[in-house]
Amino acid sequence: MSAKGNLINGEWVFTDKTFNDINPSDTNDIIGTYSTAGEAEVKAAIAAAKDAFQTWQYSTPQQRFDVLDNAGTEVLARKAELGALLSREEGKTLPEGIGEVTRAGHILKYFAGEALRAHGEVLDSVRPGVKVEITREPVGIIGLICPWNFPIAIPAWKIAPAIAFGNTVVFKPAELTPGCAWELADILNRAGLPKGVLNMIFARGSVAGPLMIDGCDAISFTGSVPTGTRVRDQAVAKGKRVQCEMGGKNPVVVLDDADLDNAVNSVLNSSFFSSGHRCTASSRIIVTEGIADRFVEALGKATAAIKVGDSRADGVQMGPIASQEQLDIARDAVTKAKSEGGVVVAGGEDLTFGTPGYYYAPTLIDKTTADMAINKEEVFGPVASVIRVKDLDEAIAVANDTEMGLSAGICTKSLKAAETFKRKIQSGMVMVNLPTAGVDYHVPFGGRKASSFGPREQGAYAVEFYTIVKTAYQFPL
Repeated sequence: MSAKGNLINGEWVFTDKTFNDINPSDTNDIIGTYSTAGEAEVKAAIAAAKDAFQTWQYSTPQQRFDVLDNAGTEVLARKAELGALLSREEGKTLPEGIGEVTRAGHILKYFAGEALRAHGEVLDSVRPGVKVEITREPVGIIGLICPWNFPIAIPAWKIAPAIAFGNTVVFKPAELTPGCAWELADILNRAGLPKGVLNMIFARGSVAGPLMIDGCDAISFTGSVPTGTRVRDQAVAKGKRVQCEMGGKNPVVVLDDADLDNAVNSVLNSSFFSSGHRCTASSRIIVTEGIADRFVEALGKATAAIKVGDSRADGVQMGPIASQEQLDIARDAVTKAKSEGGVVVAGGEDLTFGTPGYYYAPTLIDKTTADMAINKEEVFGPVASVIRVKDLDEAIAVANDTEMGLSAGICTKSLKAAETFKRKIQSGMVMVNLPTAGVDYHVPFGGRKASSFGPREQGAYAVEFYTIVKTAYQFPL
C-alpha cells in the first residue's frame, strides 16, 4: 500500500517515515498509509503559505466563492463514499458519517456565499469634510489544529472561512483520522486554489505546534483542555491571535414536569451517539427527585438496548470507541465512579464481536454526586452519570459547578423554568427539550470558562477571528 503525502505548495510531499490509519471496528483493517511530516515539512508549509498570501489576500470574492462552491459540490456528490471512509476510520455509524460529510459540504457552500458578503461602513467624521471607511482585511497565515472526532466537518468549518476571507492555511489534522483530512485537502486543491493557499501536514503536535505558533499569524485549535491551554498560552505569549475550543462537561437537567419519552430520547442521543465523542455530549444528567426513579429506569433500559457493532453495519446505533487510549479512559472513569459509590445501571463492560475492535457498552451510572471525578473530568466516551437534586435552583447550581461551559440542556414543560435556565446557566449554548449535541453550521459555536477562548466559530461570527478591522480617514483630495 503506497503512502499518501502531505500537501505543501500545491504538491504532494512524501517522507521516509509513515503511519497507518486503523479501523477501530476492526483493528486488523489498515485503511491507508500516510507520510509523517517532520520539522522540515512543517517549515516548508508555513513558507508556502506566506508566499501565497502575498497574492491571495488580493483575490476577488468571486475567485474565493468559486473554489469553496466547487469543493462543496464535490463533497456533497461524494457523501456516501466519504461518509463510509469517515465511519471506517473514526467509528461513527454510517448514517452519522454521511451526515457529517453532508454538513462539511454545506459549510463550504455557506462560506462561499460569505466571501461575496464582505461588509464595511462609511461614516462621516466629527471633523467637517472627513470621511471614515471601516473595512475588514485577512489576518494572514492561519494555523489550524484539528481533532479526530469530527475529521471532516471541523476542518471544513475552519478552512472555509479562512479561505473565504483571503487568508492562507497551514492545516494539521489529527493523526487518528488522516483519511478524511487528505480527501478534503485534495478536493480543495483541485477546486481551483493557487499553490500554497492550503497546506496540510501530517505531523505530531509536539513537532508542528511550536513551529506553527512561531510562523503563523493566528492559530485556531480544537481539542482537549490541557492541550488547548498550552496552545493558548504559547500563542498569547507571542502576541498571536488565537481561538480555542477545548471541550465540555455538559449538563442536562430533567425536571419533574418533563415529557419522559422526549427527555430519555434527548439524553440518549446526546450521551451515547457518536460513541460519546462529541464535546457537546451530555455527560452529567441532573434529575429532580419527583421524576428521577422513572427517568433512570427508562433511560437505563434504552441505554442497554442500543445496538453496538461495526460502524458500517446495518442497524448499528453506536460504533466502537475511536482508539485504545479513549477506551482506557472510559474504563478507568467507570471503575473510579464505582469505587466512589456510583451504581452502574447499564453497560460498564467491554463488548466483543467477530473482529477485534475498541468496543465498549454505553454506560449509565446512577447515585453519583457532584464532587465525584466522573462529574468533574471529561471522559469523551459513551459514559453518562446521574446526579439527583431537589429542584430547579439546585439543578442550576450543580450544572454550573464545573470549570467548563460549552453546552447545557433542560427538559421541561415550564416556560418559566426554561427561561430561568437559559438566563442563569453558564454555558455558551443552551438547548431546551433537545439534545445538547447537534448544532447548526450557520450560527455561532462556542462556550465559556475553560471550554472556549477567543471569538466564536461558524456562521457570520467567524469573520471576527479570520479578519482584522481597518479604520481609514480621508480628507477630500
